[in-house]
Amino acid sequence: LIVVVTEPVSLGLLKPPGALGADIVVGENQSFGSGLNFGGPYLGFIATKDKLVRQMPGRLVGQTVDDKGRSAYCLTFATREQHIRRERATSNICTNHALNALAAAVFLLALGRGGLKSLARVNLEKASYLKERLTAIDGVSLGFTAPTFNEFTITLKTEPAPVLKRLLKKGIIGGLGLARFHPSLSGHLLVTATEMNTKEDMDAFVEALSGILAEEKGKKRQEEALGV
Repeated sequence: LIVVVTEPVSLGLLKPPGALGADIVVGENQSFGSGLNFGGPYLGFIATKDKLVRQMPGRLVGQTVDDKGRSAYCLTFATREQHIRRERATSNICTNHALNALAAAVFLLALGRGGLKSLARVNLEKASYLKERLTAIDGVSLGFTAPTFNEFTITLKTEPAPVLKRLLKKGIIGGLGLARFHPSLSGHLLVTATEMNTKEDMDAFVEALSGILAEEKGKKRQEEALGV
């Protein structure tokens, strides 16, 4: 089986994984209208080819028509573990994502025809702009050369943790330090730019980071000159 984890907004520009041979596609739908409140909530999705549908835990909603011929949706398939005691369940316990699913549906409806493509292009262009500006700073380089969408990795010549703390004092979340996930990623920061970030936001980030790194470089030179 070929399983693909994808960012759904990117599919406004990219071919869908299923068309490229994927059997199962999963991802995070938080970017479809679910605002982050104290870290959540999040909305995951999973899609499979027809031959695997009945092996999926969870619920399937089908489209039909009501007595007036209007489109209607109803629960057509559900695993029985949702209807027995928790301690006897053998697969999954589904939580109620109805509110998140509704928010995602409203979000996509609000985008309208072609809206997802436009949104994806905005994400790509903003991330490209931020990437170009950040990597122009002395002491900052691109972590990897593979194509990116709205996330990319930069590396700093100095320890990232103190830099991130100083940025946070300025009201800027400067990225996610990746060293905690693997020692080889020391100095790496994961940075994101989406439709939620304005050009002014990104420029402020670049200017703040540039100033902090310049100060850190100056301190290091002083310490070297003093033999510290």
